[in-house]
Amino acid sequence: MDLNVKNRRIMGVDYGDVRTGLALSDISGSLSSAYCTIKEGGMRKTAIRVSEEAKKNGVSLIVVGLPKNMDGSEGGRAEVVRAFTEILATLTEIPITMYDERLSTVVSHQVLSFTGVGGKKRKNVVDALSAEIILQDYLDRNR
Repeated sequence: MDLNVKNRRIMGVDYGDVRTGLALSDISGSLSSAYCTIKEGGMRKTAIRVSEEAKKNGVSLIVVGLPKNMDGSEGGRAEVVRAFTEILATLTEIPITMYDERLSTVVSHQVLSFTGVGGKKRKNVVDALSAEIILQDYLDRNR
């Protein structure tokens, strides 16, 4: 889905079974920032919370990271994220698109290692940082 990303806030989502990272763009659609990590527990509860956060922040598009294998194929994890996205779509009228998230978590861990963030603190921020990386890549590619 190639939508004009100018003058609207977009949310990035890095879905996880335990933690889900959220990121928000600025209103110009140029810059992504980590927003929060949610730990609702369960796919439906997480989808409800994502929907609420999107509405609260005036989001006009939700970009969900789709985990793909390095060869571009989809595995079991992609099926889980697709199921989550289907639930989310029933809870909001905000358009949702899925975006290839290959290596976003790897890059997040590299950034956190470089900046000296480790241990428990890393666990608390890696998912939101992954969402930020997914969203920034989406914004850059759709400019």
